[in-house]
Amino acid sequence: MTDGTNPPSSPQPQPTPGNGGYGFPPAPTTPASGYGYPPGAPAQDGGGFGPAPQQWAQGLPDMGAPTPPGAPGGPGFPGAPGPFAPQSDQPDWEAMADRSAAERRKKRLWTIGGAVTVLALLAGGGTFLLMRGDDGANEAVDDKPSPSVSASPSPSGSKSKAPVDNTPTVKDDPTRIRDRSGKAPLKMGPDAGVFPIDKRFEIRTRGNENSYAESEKRVVDTAKSFTVSARVWNRAPKGRQIAVSQGNEKSFSFELGLDQVNGKPAWVFRVQTGDQGAEATAVTVSGKSSKMEKTFSTLTGTYDAERKQIALYVNGKKTGEAPVPGVFQAPGPLELARSRHEDKWTAPWNGAMDSVQTYASVLSPARIDTLKPGRVDSKSKPTGSWLLY
Repeated sequence: MTDGTNPPSSPQPQPTPGNGGYGFPPAPTTPASGYGYPPGAPAQDGGGFGPAPQQWAQGLPDMGAPTPPGAPGGPGFPGAPGPFAPQSDQPDWEAMADRSAAERRKKRLWTIGGAVTVLALLAGGGTFLLMRGDDGANEAVDDKPSPSVSASPSPSGSKSKAPVDNTPTVKDDPTRIRDRSGKAPLKMGPDAGVFPIDKRFEIRTRGNENSYAESEKRVVDTAKSFTVSARVWNRAPKGRQIAVSQGNEKSFSFELGLDQVNGKPAWVFRVQTGDQGAEATAVTVSGKSSKMEKTFSTLTGTYDAERKQIALYVNGKKTGEAPVPGVFQAPGPLELARSRHEDKWTAPWNGAMDSVQTYASVLSPARIDTLKPGRVDSKSKPTGSWLLY
C-alpha cells in the first residue's frame, strides 16, 4: 500500500563502455577483415575483398565490447544483480524493447557483412571471367600462321604449323646436298663440304680434282629452253674456274663460271654446239661486276630454244647475249665446281657457292632481276635447287 505518491526510485546505471549487460547484447568479436568474415576491425594490411570493414558500420551506434560471463555486471555473476535487473515482478518493457532493437541492429550488421561478401565473390568471379576472355583472345591470335612457316588445314578446320625444312644435306648422309625442288641430290667429293655461315649454308671447294659435287643423272634438258643460276664466291679470279656445268664423258654441254676474256677475268656462260667438244664450236657470253674476287655474285645463264639464243646475267642485269645453232644434248650429270673438256675434268672452282637453281624454261629479264639469293622464283618451279635458305 502507498500513500498515493510515487515511490522513491533511483536512476538506472548506464552500461559500462565496452561492456554488455542485460538488454545490450555482446558486441561481435573483431577478426581480421577478409573473405567471408563478418564486419569488424580492419586487418593490419587493410587487405580483403570489398570495402574496409570499419566502413561497413558507419552511422551505427557503438555497442561496446562484451562482458565476460561471471564478471561483475555480466551474466552469471553470483550474489549481485546485473545493472539492468528488474525492480519488480512486472516485466521491464523498456529493457525488452532495447533488447529487441539490439537484435535488429545485430541482424542488420550481419546482413550488410553478407552482402559485401557476396559482392566480393561476384567481383572476383567477374575478374576471373575477364581473364579467361583475354586468354581466349590470345589463343586466337596464336592460331594465325606465321610468315616463316607453312600452314595446312587440320581435320578440325584449324591451321596447323609446320616449320620449313632448311636442312642442306640428305638425312643420314652429310656427303649429299639435298635437292629442295626435285630428286637430284648432289654427291660431294672428299675435298668438298657444306658449312654453316650466318643463317645459311654453302658448299666450299678447294680447286682440285677431288673437290666437287655431282648428281646421279641428268637434271637439265639442253634440247629445250632452260635457266641455270648460282651465287658464287672465289678466292682469286685466275684462269678458268667453272661453278656449274653439265655434259657427258667427252665434253660439257653448258658451263657457268669464271674465265679469262681478252686477257682479263670475266664471268662467262658458255655452251657447246657440236658433239665433238671442240673449241671452235663453243659459244661464250661474258660480263663483269665491280668486284671479281672474295665477294658474292649471282650468275644466271639462259637458253631460249625458240629464238636459239643464250644470255648471261650478273647480279640480275644482262651483260651479254649471242645466237647459237643449238646446244649439244649430253645425258651426263649436273656438276658443281668442275667441267668436262676433251675427255677430262677441268676448271676446278676454288671458293664457295649457294642458291644453285635450274629451271626448265627461260626466265624473263624482269623476273631474273627480282630473283633473291636463297629463294626460288614464285611463278616457275625450279627443276632443281640446292643450298637455299
